[in-house]
Amino acid sequence: MTAKPTVLFVCIHNAGRSQMAAGYMSALSNGAVEVRSGGSEPGNEINPMAIAVMAEEGIDISAGVPRLMTTEQVRDSDVVITMGCGDVCPIFPGKRYEDWELVDPKGKSLEEVRPIRDDIKARVQALLAELLPTV
Repeated sequence: MTAKPTVLFVCIHNAGRSQMAAGYMSALSNGAVEVRSGGSEPGNEINPMAIAVMAEEGIDISAGVPRLMTTEQVRDSDVVITMGCGDVCPIFPGKRYEDWELVDPKGKSLEEVRPIRDDIKARVQALLAELLPTV
């Protein structure tokens, strides 16, 4: 692992789960982790409910733009977290891969998205504790 670990969060549309995870990792690591996100089939905009529930936490992800995950992003990342995108992620030897089974927030209400957000936060906190034990 590099001195500054790089984490890539991937979900299908890069509009909800991966954006929330990237938002948490950026905020909670205080810049100690390089954070990337992408999707296998990027959407047109960030899910408004994801933006709203993250704003409740004081994290603004409204400027995010869904992006296509690239082979280079995967290759250059230390940890690749997938969220419901199946086998579309290229595999490179020596990379740490995790698949987080999370409900897709698309089409869900604020009340339904909050538990997804809270699950993502707990997972990001646990990952961050592993990557940066002194933080």
